[in-house]
Amino acid sequence: MKLGLQLGYWGAGPIENAPELIAAAEESGFDAVFTAESWGSDAFTPLAWWGSATSRVRLGTAVAQISARPPTSLAMHALTVDHLSGGRHILGIGVSGPQVVEGWYGQPFAKPLARTREYVQVIRDVLDRQGPVINAGPHYPLPYPSDAPGATGLGKSLKPITHPLRSDLPIWLGAEGPKNIALAGEIADGWLAIYYTPRLADRYEEWLAEGMSRPGARRTREEFEVAATVQVEITDDVAATVDSYKPITAFYLGGMGAKDLNFHAEVYRRMGYAEAVDEISALFAEGRRDEAIAAVPDELVRETMIVGDTETVRTEIKRWEAAGVSMLMVTARSADLVRRLGELV
Repeated sequence: MKLGLQLGYWGAGPIENAPELIAAAEESGFDAVFTAESWGSDAFTPLAWWGSATSRVRLGTAVAQISARPPTSLAMHALTVDHLSGGRHILGIGVSGPQVVEGWYGQPFAKPLARTREYVQVIRDVLDRQGPVINAGPHYPLPYPSDAPGATGLGKSLKPITHPLRSDLPIWLGAEGPKNIALAGEIADGWLAIYYTPRLADRYEEWLAEGMSRPGARRTREEFEVAATVQVEITDDVAATVDSYKPITAFYLGGMGAKDLNFHAEVYRRMGYAEAVDEISALFAEGRRDEAIAAVPDELVRETMIVGDTETVRTEIKRWEAAGVSMLMVTARSADLVRRLGELV
């Protein structure tokens, strides 16, 4: 089991103690540090800025949103960070949701699986640098078709000026649904799992295996990384800790995404919490947030987190490892907790 520090995306401002957390992670044997983006801070700038003070940990995005940049642009970001870090970059990408994709980036959300497949292939072509990058796909055509709206017909196929440090720079996919997880198993080097539960490990493995059985699949299961974002809390007051996570859980289930298309809610429905999810969503939609928070069952929160005293946490980490998780991406926000977790793994 490896540990990753998930810094995530910023709220109203930067994470004030991020340099302290990262230093503690590197000193404590963490394997990687990750940043993310939503519709505020971007994923790459903080990663490069804070990562410049590191020498050993891998530096990853979890996730960079594919609608934020053309694939060639994202490949430029990735090869740049990889050079600056001496080959320590992990490129984690994801599709986000239709509200963000269409509302913030002004891009169509349709066919997310096909877009992801094509996007990853263009990135790999850039990193391979075997010749000018050409893509005939419908989502990211290169060069831009001469008969397309606004085209000058002067587009030229290019290959990157900078020679990528690694053609096999790892690409991990953020995925929640069965088809997207299978796609990760087929075309990626790792799966960025959110709301993972060891209870459904066999189901996840089936979906990954489906992707890995396809012609041309990139990795075997032994070569593939499963990195699960998880809240880990070492405490004797489990009840209070669980309660503290209910507001953000209610928000992601009831307030994140559209009423009829919330990927996070679907994850919990597949876990067997459909009735609770429906109630939370309905209350949230009516503006009854306090009641929505109160409707979050304890077991729903505990399902996807690790909480308890030191020995309980140690035992749970082993359980997650036995379920197939190769990295726990923890959202620790104190250097003391980072160090304590480093001692447990």
